[in-house]
Amino acid sequence: MARDRNITGPRSRRRGALLAGLALALAACAPAATQAPGDTAHPTIVSLNPCLDAILVEIAPPAQVLALSHYSRDPSSSSIPAATAARYGVTGGTAEEVIAARPDLVLASIFLPEPTRRALERAGLRVATFGSPTSIAESAEQVRAVAQLAGRTSQGEALAARIAAAPPPPGEPIDALLWQPGEIVAGEQTLIAELLREQGFASDAARRGLKQADRVSLESVLADPPGVLLVAGDAAGQRHPLVQDTYKSMVVAPFDPSLIYCGGPTIPKARARLAAIRKQAEARP
Repeated sequence: MARDRNITGPRSRRRGALLAGLALALAACAPAATQAPGDTAHPTIVSLNPCLDAILVEIAPPAQVLALSHYSRDPSSSSIPAATAARYGVTGGTAEEVIAARPDLVLASIFLPEPTRRALERAGLRVATFGSPTSIAESAEQVRAVAQLAGRTSQGEALAARIAAAPPPPGEPIDALLWQPGEIVAGEQTLIAELLREQGFASDAARRGLKQADRVSLESVLADPPGVLLVAGDAAGQRHPLVQDTYKSMVVAPFDPSLIYCGGPTIPKARARLAAIRKQAEARP
């Protein structure tokens, strides 16, 4: 019993106070707890390609995407609405800018200059490059690949489902010429050509024996007009009054160039526009 009294007596209390003070002193000298590591399941990303930009803004929040390519702030090259692009940072594409942003992952075109790629990798950044899909199926697979890298597989699957090929509409194909910027046409092995076929259009470029990037003059269009002329450029010939006024039997429809160059979320938009144009052509007497 005496030992029990000593434990709770004045000497014991003084000793306890000394130990408590020593513990506090040691705690003060100990290193602070390290900050919790980043979200490794959702790496931070910088994109250097406008078509990859368009995928990222559909599947990942702005906090994960540190910067898009500067092309997405340029209406002439962007496939993203200006208000959407404004929510994200941008870079000019230099290795110095990207390294300064310190992303976990850099997404770029397969045409990324090799010196830039080497500089990024020397800085310890992971770089993944992608080509330009030439079919709907390839575009859906690219979306899945980007989404997997971003840790957003469910969002990628949802977008891929929206991209999936649709059956062509009933009725005979309608002859159509896509007149792109620079008065050129698309090749038959391109994504936009597949979308045209999917939406019930026959290639007037193929009928003329034209290939990728071949030019079609105003005179050629007027001399042998297609059933539908999709005007995606603003060259002098494409703006000429004769295009609108001379051939009333030809459906002339504006087609936003931003719907031509990228796959991903651009596909449903291009598909909807082509479907509307076909309805317009079918309604003509």
